[in-house]
Amino acid sequence: MLQTTLCYIEREDAWLMLHRTKKKDDVNAGKWIGVGGKLEAAETPEECLLREIREETGLTVVNYRYRGMLTFLYSDKEPEYIYTYTAEAPDGAFIPCSEGELKWIPKSEVPELNLWEGDRYLIKYLLEDRKEPFSLKLCYDEKDELTEAWEMSWPAVRLK
Repeated sequence: MLQTTLCYIEREDAWLMLHRTKKKDDVNAGKWIGVGGKLEAAETPEECLLREIREETGLTVVNYRYRGMLTFLYSDKEPEYIYTYTAEAPDGAFIPCSEGELKWIPKSEVPELNLWEGDRYLIKYLLEDRKEPFSLKLCYDEKDELTEAWEMSWPAVRLK
């Protein structure tokens, strides 16, 4: 199972969002996402988080906080666990990213962006600023369309 990190970097009342426009054969092409990437061998999610943020943005973040787990299940791809965080960027000056364009987007405008449908549930949870970590299970078909969404509380709650 693929393991990755995802971070929504905060500054003032905005998140640093990555518009994926540059990477070839990118499953995220055209989408707006947070910053993150794949865990390397012997790397913790937190080490991966900080490394990916430095590589993709040049930023040094503070006060990173684990927010929850996303489980992506695909009908035609390897499943993925995504460790999700928020963090603060005291200095908001970032470097160009090889995967797309970085832009500070007011949090209230993020739901209007071209997002993965399942990310809309995630964004809702982040905006609610839940104190307890969440667990979302998101199921996609071969056309990358969301077929099911679950909040994995006890008992599990079907969202879609």
